[in-house]
Amino acid sequence: MNRIDKAFENLRKNNQKALINFITAGDPDLKTTEALVLEMGKKGADIIELGVPFSDPLADGPTIQKASLRALKKNTSLTDIIKLVKNIRKSSAIPLVIMSSYNPILRYGEERFVRDSVEAGLDGVIIPDLPPEEGEDLMKVSEKEGLNVIMLVAPTTPPERARLLAEKSRGFIYYISLMGITGERDVLPKEIKEGILRIKKFTDKPIAVGFGISKPDQVKALSQVADGVIVGSAIVKIIENNQDNPKLVSKVGEFVQLLKEHSQ
Repeated sequence: MNRIDKAFENLRKNNQKALINFITAGDPDLKTTEALVLEMGKKGADIIELGVPFSDPLADGPTIQKASLRALKKNTSLTDIIKLVKNIRKSSAIPLVIMSSYNPILRYGEERFVRDSVEAGLDGVIIPDLPPEEGEDLMKVSEKEGLNVIMLVAPTTPPERARLLAEKSRGFIYYISLMGITGERDVLPKEIKEGILRIKKFTDKPIAVGFGISKPDQVKALSQVADGVIVGSAIVKIIENNQDNPKLVSKVGEFVQLLKEHSQ
């Protein structure tokens, strides 16, 4: 069983919800990324998403765009990130997901990407700009090799389309909480709960909600309805503000611990 599936199974048995954290790989450097992943795992993160820096991102707000730029200036590549996953596996069994635009994966080669990723210990991949109709080959080889391809569902996704995406998704369904780009929000749409419940009517797969979630009280509220809550930009912002601070890793760890406390 895939580590993501195991994580959700164990959380459900204990009546708990998943805290999923996102950081951009290579920001501020790959060594620090590894340290951040290990620290977040120790402080309560259940699943970690590693963003692949790309020059033309989809749906990323200013915070993550700047993080990608910093990582690209360090020449961080998809190959480097797969090697990073392999290094992390020496110390941690936390479920790991790569979130990437399709272009780096296409350049890498779909089958090679899946094979190398699984061999390194990656558990899932999110590709926001690859619809299932165009991702059949990648999904087929991923299914065979045990790599979960995670689909996104938006508030505006029509019911039949949402049903298809839920059917195709593996690991969990990523529910986008709002229209627009990623980034911290003081107030989230009231319709989030309704949107998640609508999907739950036709699937029992875990649903994790992301985009805009940055505060402990938001995590607490959404944990009442979703199976997991995704926090990214708020963590990336801490990294941005502490680039040269020797306490960077511990600061992120403290924030993750606070979020975890509010996710139950």
